[in-house]
Amino acid sequence: MFRIGPFVIDNPTILAPMAGVTDLPFRRLCRSFGAGMTVSEMLTADTGLWSSNKSRFRLPHSDEPEPRVIQIAGAEPRMLADAAVANVQMGAQIIDINMGCPAKKVCRRAAGSALLRDQSLVADILNTVVRAVTVPVTLKIRTGWDTDHRNGVEIARIAEECGIQALAVHGRTRACGFRGSAEYDTIASIVAAVDLPVFANGDIRSPEQARAVLDYTGAAAVMIGRGAQGRPWIFREINRFLAYGTPAAVPDIAEIEETLTSHIRALHGHYGPDTGVRIARKHLGWYLTSLVTEGSGLGQSTPGDITDIEHFRRTFNRLENPAQQLSALRGFFKTMENIQDIAA
Repeated sequence: MFRIGPFVIDNPTILAPMAGVTDLPFRRLCRSFGAGMTVSEMLTADTGLWSSNKSRFRLPHSDEPEPRVIQIAGAEPRMLADAAVANVQMGAQIIDINMGCPAKKVCRRAAGSALLRDQSLVADILNTVVRAVTVPVTLKIRTGWDTDHRNGVEIARIAEECGIQALAVHGRTRACGFRGSAEYDTIASIVAAVDLPVFANGDIRSPEQARAVLDYTGAAAVMIGRGAQGRPWIFREINRFLAYGTPAAVPDIAEIEETLTSHIRALHGHYGPDTGVRIARKHLGWYLTSLVTEGSGLGQSTPGDITDIEHFRRTFNRLENPAQQLSALRGFFKTMENIQDIAA
């Protein structure tokens, strides 16, 4: 349990913001599986671009579970502050500032993790945004710009001095991108250096990893990103393991079908039939990857099972309307249930 301003977060598991992934339907789903908090997709601080469909879907949603956390990205202090104020007026309850995104198109604008090279600008941004709004402001960073410049501790101290109320740290530098393995030594040093709640992020894909990272770093919570794609139940698994030391039951085929079907329906409803169908394809791909790599609900997968799954993935990606997608899901899971019955 930890606190961000007036909000008490009961579960030490947080969904990381991921552009193109952590939209409202996925955030709701992860909350239903026990995520203590979820963070929106990154939203540009340039309010002049908010009329685009992409930005419109990332703005605050009044029917989202609290606290409603909106992440903004930019490099101009006043622009970021104005974006924060506008989001609060629309219902945001926590503003998160992105200084962790390693994407080249973001860093070329001197935003995201590129900001870590300029500590005075970091302080200017944080001070300006914190003073502009009455809600808590949080920050997401990486351990530094590259392996020779891991200045995460210095950035964390600046953040605390500026009034930032929680800090998420991805265990890689900007130069690392998502290559190699996350390191947690810097995160542990940051936890020791500040009194803020710190969230450890990077390569956490199992309850055992979550426990090990929390024990090693002393962080207040783990922040799960790619480990939740196609596996929103990972939050339930981690929460159970942290509380009782025993794993949660692996979801069976019926639960996976219910979860995936409700997720796809929510995407259709949120985006409309055309865009919803396109976005559903990538989420379906992540769920199927989970089935192949972990055999969730299938016991020990066989080469034949994997062939069936890959064939379904290709078929699903050619479907063009919601009814076809939902019908295909029903047929696929019926086949998977038959395979499971034969294996039993």
